[in-house]
Amino acid sequence: MNSSLDAIDIRILDIFQREGRISSQALAERVGLSTSPCWRRVRKLEKAGVLGRDVTLLNAAALGLDVIAIANVSLEDHHPDSVADFDRMVKARDEIQECFATSGEYDYMLKVICADIAAYDRLLSGHIMRCKAVHQVNTSFVLRSTKQTTALPLPG
Repeated sequence: MNSSLDAIDIRILDIFQREGRISSQALAERVGLSTSPCWRRVRKLEKAGVLGRDVTLLNAAALGLDVIAIANVSLEDHHPDSVADFDRMVKARDEIQECFATSGEYDYMLKVICADIAAYDRLLSGHIMRCKAVHQVNTSFVLRSTKQTTALPLPG
């Protein structure tokens, strides 16, 4: 659908990913349309799969989630059963925020958020390392965040 996005569609997407709670009327005003045509464009973007689900981003530090870890994981093998076992474990753990299958030295990269180092240790020893598919985990802890965004780069 990317090739069929015009400047107004791009503006709608940009506003939504920065201000998800904006009202239909306010969105329409910001993009220079009346409410009905703007609503139709939003529905078209939803049906095309460009707009996904709505969420509210929470402040991790305000919730006492102070430790962010990047865990690089190597599997024992790449057998479909091993990969499926690992994927099930990852999906079952709320502390694992993101999981990427990667090229290079490790098979996966996990972004993990926990209250403290002890909570990370419980996740690592009680779940990640207990997964039979896991061979090795190399963890780095985030000292500070220079940039954190959910906004995608849009064309134009």
